[in-house]
Order: sequence, then C-alpha cells, then structure tokens
Amino acid sequence: MAVFDLFSKAKRRAKGDVPDVWVYDSIPEQLRVQVIHIWRETFGPLEREEYGVTCPVQSAFREIRRVLCKEYGLFRLTQNDCDVFTEVANFLLQCPDVSRCLNVIQLTFAWIDIEIRSKRHDYYRSELSPADAIEELNARFREHGIGYSYDRGKIVRVDSQLIHAGAVKPALQFLSAPYLAGASEEFLKAHAHYRAGRNKECVVDCLKSFESTIKAICDRQRWTYGGSDTAKALIDVLFKNKLVPDYLQSEFSALRTILESGVPTLRNRTSGHGQGSTTVELPIFLTSYVLHLTASTILFLCEAERNLK
Repeated sequence: MAVFDLFSKAKRRAKGDVPDVWVYDSIPEQLRVQVIHIWRETFGPLEREEYGVTCPVQSAFREIRRVLCKEYGLFRLTQNDCDVFTEVANFLLQCPDVSRCLNVIQLTFAWIDIEIRSKRHDYYRSELSPADAIEELNARFREHGIGYSYDRGKIVRVDSQLIHAGAVKPALQFLSAPYLAGASEEFLKAHAHYRAGRNKECVVDCLKSFESTIKAICDRQRWTYGGSDTAKALIDVLFKNKLVPDYLQSEFSALRTILESGVPTLRNRTSGHGQGSTTVELPIFLTSYVLHLTASTILFLCEAERNLK
C-alpha cells in the first residue's frame, strides 16, 4: 500500500478545525478517483476478448454491472462507455447518491476480497494484493474523514461501533470548552494522525491530550501539580483531591489501574522512547484502542469534574 503524506495534506491538517471527526453524507470526487485507481491496481488491466478467451476483469465488471442494473431497475449504468469497467467507474464518479456510491464500493471490494483472493492466478497481472487493496481503501476513508470502512464484505459506519458514538463524540463536545483548547487541539491531531495511518504520532498526541485535560481540570480547581509532572503524578493529584468520591474509591480501584497503565503505559512501551535498532510498527487496531481509550478517559474526567461539589 502506498498512501503518501504529501505537503498539501499536512497543510490542510494544520488548518483543519471540524466539530466532528467523521463525515457520512458525501463521498468526495478525489476519494472516488482513488477507489478507481485501487481497482486498476488490484484487478489488473483489461484484455481483449477473442477466440473464446475471456478477460477476468471484464467478466468481473460485467457481473458487478448486472447486479447494479438489476437493483436500480436500469438497462445501463451510463451511456456511451466503451467497456464495462469504464461504465462502472463513470457511474461511481457521476452518481450523486452516497448510498449508491457505497454500494459500488462494497460490491467491487467484496469481489476483490472473495474472488480475487481465491483466484489469484486469474488476476496474475494484478499489482496490489486483496489485503493491501482493502487496507488502502480503509486508509483513504480515514484520510478523507469519511466515517465508513470495509469489513468482511460490508461497508460499515464507524459510529456503528458503540465506542465512537458513546465516547469520542461526547469527549469532543467537552473538549470544545475554551479551557480545554489545548487538549482539544491535541486530540484532533491524534485523530488526524490515526486517519492518515501515522500510528506512533497518534499515540503520542493521545497522551498529550490526556495530560492536558488533567492539567486543565487542576487549573480550574486550583489543585497544585508540578510543571513537569507526567501522567502518573497528575493522576495522583486527581485521586488526592477526590475527583472520584471517597465512597466510590474501592469500586473505582480498577479505574485507577486503567488510568495509570492504559494510555501512558501503551505510549511509554511503544512510541515514547527510542526503539533501538528494530523498527517498531504499531498495528492500526492497537492505535484505535488507544484513541478510544483516551476519549473514554477524557469523557470520564470531564463528567467527574462537572459533578464535583
């Protein structure tokens, strides 16, 4: 997979300030074109069909076109296209309906996931493996802030995962408060890194946002902490000042373990220190866990402070 972090992307990130981290009601043209590039690299080139020899790419897109036409009650998806690949590609490019665009993406990537994966010899001129194609598609969704991903034959909404709707969005609402401006900027940077596949940078900014949230709460409550205090020392300040009430201390013993060994430890053991001679690669599922753990912890801390007497 080759998703390059170009200068223009960094410039857009620096200027970005959006109320939520996912968009659901539009599929930008740039993403549609990138999807077609992935098709070309994964299916391989079109070949002429003659003397009883069929082209697997044309056969695949004939079937994809047949399914789409039947579902939408059409005879053709577009007019005046010379081959089935171009017809499906132009339908994706021209279709104003987001659901129909996602249907095309789902059908084509299900074909990649099932048919090409099991019949690689038929697609011998493919430049991209099915696994890499799916990984790039999901990376492109994240890069554009589109709240969908491909997973085992389906296009699913990211916020259909309960943690996003129940933790990330409420945490962003709290972080919109002026006194949490620093923590908000760091969390949005972490999410931008996550979307771009920069997993180590995501984890580093998660910890920064976590620590900034604690410091902001301490400042508002006039609780003393050291300017160079790290996560563990800051957590001690919260418990010392009874952000969690006395009568809940025992019930929240597990919470203290999570706060002390969750985000900070993950960061310390991965991206926070030198990695030696071996390059350490953080998998996307671990990065996603850290991001959502950070959001849940920030949400808890803000709710707890709001209920202080």
